[in-house]
Amino acid sequence: MSILSSSDTNSLKREVGHLAVWSVTSAKAGNGVEMLRDGSTETFWQSDGLQPHLINVQFQRKVPLLELQMYVDYKLDESYTPSRVSVRAGHTYQDLKEVRVLELEEPSGWVVIPLTADDAPHEPLKAFYLQLAVLANHQNGRDTHIRQVKVFSARTDAQRLLPCSMTTPQMSMFSTVR
Repeated sequence: MSILSSSDTNSLKREVGHLAVWSVTSAKAGNGVEMLRDGSTETFWQSDGLQPHLINVQFQRKVPLLELQMYVDYKLDESYTPSRVSVRAGHTYQDLKEVRVLELEEPSGWVVIPLTADDAPHEPLKAFYLQLAVLANHQNGRDTHIRQVKVFSARTDAQRLLPCSMTTPQMSMFSTVR
């Protein structure tokens, strides 16, 4: 787990959250699941109910996943800030397996959760279903605030897949299949 600045980018991955259907177990009125994906760190999803609070991300096809990022801010949210989270993955809701469990110590900013194995950091996790579970909050808070969530996959480079280089202007026009 690491915390990134918002300007940290990586050309080897791409955000794939827009390909999924998102749902949550509960939400306060006006602070629903759409707040997780609105691109603003000023808005937040707020749960409403008993823990664990779940964010479900369901893809139509099996997706190779590299990491999950969530934006949380202890300074603004205090007892609403997650202190312990679990990431689970699988084919369906019924067969989810725990991939990571993280303890967060007053986080502020983007929290990066790798979805790769420790011994194979470049081998993505392949799943149809991803779940982020908030198991506990700071100061024993009941409800939680999460400001943004992003899911990243490996970027496929069409140039690497070709048997020859298509870098000249004359050859690049033949680099894609119609």
